[in-house]
Amino acid sequence: MPAKLIISFFFVTLNTMDQPDLQILKSKWEALTTQLADQFGEEPDLNAVIFLIGVQELGKGPVKFSKDEKQDLMHIATCRLLSQFDYYELVGSDQEGWPHWKLIKPLPPLSLKEQDLLLKQAVLMYFENS
Repeated sequence: MPAKLIISFFFVTLNTMDQPDLQILKSKWEALTTQLADQFGEEPDLNAVIFLIGVQELGKGPVKFSKDEKQDLMHIATCRLLSQFDYYELVGSDQEGWPHWKLIKPLPPLSLKEQDLLLKQAVLMYFENS
């Protein structure tokens, strides 16, 4: 299913997701975090997974990052994840190889629960397509 159809479907059903849909999302999320736990030694939460995606997208491997760089990695990952729904577009990289993103359209207002569901859905799509 193309990303545009998924995001439309996602926002239409976000507030009306029934138990089976939420259970499928939960089950896929648990499978992913279990796989990552096997690889890294402990089960990551959403923020840790987003950080890992940021490191992957930067492409420099596991190096020591400053606090500011860690925040930048989280931003890179969030932009990359939301680019699947056409909210961000990659505009290029700077001299040090850090990607830069442009907001294409504003995100609709979302509750914390909706943000969590959206990001988990985006993370699952990212790993399914990688």
